[in-house]
Amino acid sequence: MNKNLYHVLGVSKDASEAEIKSAYRKLARKYHPDLNKDDKNAAEKFKEVSCAYDILGDKEKRKKYDNNEIDADGKPTGFGTGFGGGAYGEGNPFGQGGARTYYSTGGGDFDFSSIFGDDIFSQFTGARSSGFGGGFGASARRPRKGEDINYTMRIDFLSAARGDEKTVNLNGKNINVKIPAGTVDGQTLRLKGLGQPSPNGGLAGDVLITLNVDKHPIFSLDGNNVVMELPITVKEAILGAKVTVPTINGKVAVNIPPYASSGEKLRLKGKGTKGGDQIITLKILAPKTPSTALEDALRKLPDENIRNF
Repeated sequence: MNKNLYHVLGVSKDASEAEIKSAYRKLARKYHPDLNKDDKNAAEKFKEVSCAYDILGDKEKRKKYDNNEIDADGKPTGFGTGFGGGAYGEGNPFGQGGARTYYSTGGGDFDFSSIFGDDIFSQFTGARSSGFGGGFGASARRPRKGEDINYTMRIDFLSAARGDEKTVNLNGKNINVKIPAGTVDGQTLRLKGLGQPSPNGGLAGDVLITLNVDKHPIFSLDGNNVVMELPITVKEAILGAKVTVPTINGKVAVNIPPYASSGEKLRLKGKGTKGGDQIITLKILAPKTPSTALEDALRKLPDENIRNF
């Protein structure tokens, strides 16, 4: 007994197009093979609901199915209105009369193309046919890719710079997603095959995740380089010092050379993203608390002409 396609999708025979589409999407998400890798029956169920929607989601095919012109597999039944709704005898090479006869051998469907050639079927279907078993009376439709699903995800600067792994929930399942090192705000990740299933047996769509990267209070990116500004005291600038600075992968010690100036840059090789460096720009800050000793010491220094204008 042929299966009932309306029962496969769980809808009534008078369901609207929107109801059929909604039921299909719900079942396709439920049985998507990528989301049910431990369920051996999911792929078969996914195929079944996709085939049901291929017919019920198409106005012409659904009409033929309801009129018993095609079965649940889309094959002609030998009943209904026949070849394109016309009677035999009018532009029909098989003779006169309204009777419709289909030939079948014990080993499978008989292939008329082996006798008459493929072209004889084009006047009925508009396409080549591989025999009655290949869908005589219904042209093959090229599989259409499923729709993409768009998500937005917010991540912190360090995760984006380092390329951390994040867990996201897609259709009720947790999936580990690798963030590419050096990701910038607005970049989109594509997870192939995790989107909406195809309505007619083609490839599933993709999941597109747009990443919103939070700003960092210290770091920013310049290509593959991580840049930061390092405040230093007047004493550190004059005498030099060893100070601890943060990087995207932890803290390191750096040497401030004596008589350093504001705006001078230090480079930490390999401390950026994807082989880039960390660039440190020095910024000398005057002390917040007045110091008589410092003032007296500075007054004793000779004046220097450092301006050329």
